[in-house]
Amino acid sequence: MLEIIGKVDKVIGPVVHAREIDKARMLDLVEVGDYHLVGEIVKLDRDRAVIQVYEDTTGLAPGTNIYSAGVPLSVDLGPGLIGTIYDGIQRPLEVIRDSSDQYIQKGIHVSPLDREKKWQYKPSLAPGIGVSGGEIVGTVQETVLIEHKVLIPPGVAGKVTWVIDEGEYNVDETVATVENSDGDSVAVKMSQRWPVRKGRPVRERKPLSIPLITGQRVIDTLFPVAKGGTVVVPGGFGTGKTMIQHALSKWSDADLIVYIGCGERGNEMTDVLIEFPKLIDPRSKRPIMERTILIANTSNMPVAAREASIYTGITIAEYYRDQGYHVAIMADSTSRWAEALRELSGRMEEMPADEGYPAYLPTRLAEFYERAGMVQTLGGDQGSISIVGSVSPPGGDFSEPVTQHSKRFVRCTWALDRQLANARHYPAISWLDSYSEYVEEISGWWEENFGGEWMDLRRRIMDLLQNEGKLQQVVKLVGPDVLPDTQRIVLETCTMFKNAFLQQNSFDKIDMFCVPEKQVKMLQVILEFYDLGLENINKGATIHQIKKLEVTSDIMRMKFSVGNDEIEKIDEIRDKLNRSMQRIAEMFE
Repeated sequence: MLEIIGKVDKVIGPVVHAREIDKARMLDLVEVGDYHLVGEIVKLDRDRAVIQVYEDTTGLAPGTNIYSAGVPLSVDLGPGLIGTIYDGIQRPLEVIRDSSDQYIQKGIHVSPLDREKKWQYKPSLAPGIGVSGGEIVGTVQETVLIEHKVLIPPGVAGKVTWVIDEGEYNVDETVATVENSDGDSVAVKMSQRWPVRKGRPVRERKPLSIPLITGQRVIDTLFPVAKGGTVVVPGGFGTGKTMIQHALSKWSDADLIVYIGCGERGNEMTDVLIEFPKLIDPRSKRPIMERTILIANTSNMPVAAREASIYTGITIAEYYRDQGYHVAIMADSTSRWAEALRELSGRMEEMPADEGYPAYLPTRLAEFYERAGMVQTLGGDQGSISIVGSVSPPGGDFSEPVTQHSKRFVRCTWALDRQLANARHYPAISWLDSYSEYVEEISGWWEENFGGEWMDLRRRIMDLLQNEGKLQQVVKLVGPDVLPDTQRIVLETCTMFKNAFLQQNSFDKIDMFCVPEKQVKMLQVILEFYDLGLENINKGATIHQIKKLEVTSDIMRMKFSVGNDEIEKIDEIRDKLNRSMQRIAEMFE
């Protein structure tokens, strides 16, 4: 029930100063003015308050009423989230589009969930048993890919006294009642609300040991991320940050994707909204929207809603994590979110820190990334949230505050290189500036599934790339011809590795996605080319004899010619390589 808690004193863009404030608390959700603009109290001083408003404040005048129900900014959680496109404060944009013109009207209030739709509900509990928060009371088949598990809300515990029969119900229906220790009856509904700035509780945090398979070779092999891990993707304009996050949204083996378009250009977000509904998941062969939730908050939308959008996304992700799913969040981009923080901080006349950002920027970044992780849920299942956050440093300067603070709180960095992007080498992830701290933790998974070679193969190719980087400095000065063939084979192998392995064509039906087994076999062939080539050079062969072998073109084309379901063809290329190198070796015996 809304009550008048004060009046507007002055308006500074999205920041509203209020007076005569009564019965208000920090972070309470409020509605401002005759249009009931949604906002949040961010500062309190006796009977005065500062409110950040998530909508356009044009026309708002001093003296108008401010209303509140005394609850924090929260999101609705329940069946119907998947496949929906929301704005930063969880208003469904498709529903708004059908009820208004091309722009979001001020003060429009639309339920995040369809309250009329009936869902086929199956109870999982019987009356008389004891339950606690996080346990499953029933299930709904939300999409073909996702079974929605209706949970006891955190903090509720007691004995089940009543359970609804199997049937079709809407999200507001009470599906069970629980008698708590005080003897009160608590109604459990198919949907629940949760404040976005408060992390949902878990039973235990687990160590990370399973990789998030992305199908992108440069990521899975060189700079992998574990399920429950955190990644930052810094890169200048046009280096492919959004492309990488699109690829991960399409091909990663997460159960669910939450894509947050935070302050991005409208045309980029339009591409997502048009393209994603047409995509087919490569594993299930089902539409990819059946496991995707989109949050669209473009750069021309109110700046305060941009600040709230990543909290909306992470809270929705935690809800599905609590159901035992592995969720991946794509935050594109955290720079635009930080810029929203900077603008709001400036309008509230707070003391600025580096480059005008507020002093609490590192704290906010840490709070966001620390909500990732692999956990044992309150219900006993295992779920995870992986966060991939892109950063758009002005001028590609990685020393700016958002990039530097983000790298403090994540364990994996995919640094994008402008020279690679200009050369049309995608993904443009620099193998010299990127790193991953998850390699040791997930090595057991690779060894268990693909033998014990993965760590050694990865280490050897990284050593070659480091060596090649040093040799290139010499080549730039005097040219490659002055190098001995034992060093030129390093250059040749690394060139082959970059073009045949690291570079990936997202428009090729075979190369757009690469299974782990194929990645390992491709790496084996390339390193065997180096080993046999070096061995023959030491016997007296020349680099030109090795380069003109027919099998080298087979190796260069194997990413296109060998499908994910015909990996045995790589063994044939490997056999051909051995025979070709043996013929050269016989010439010097």
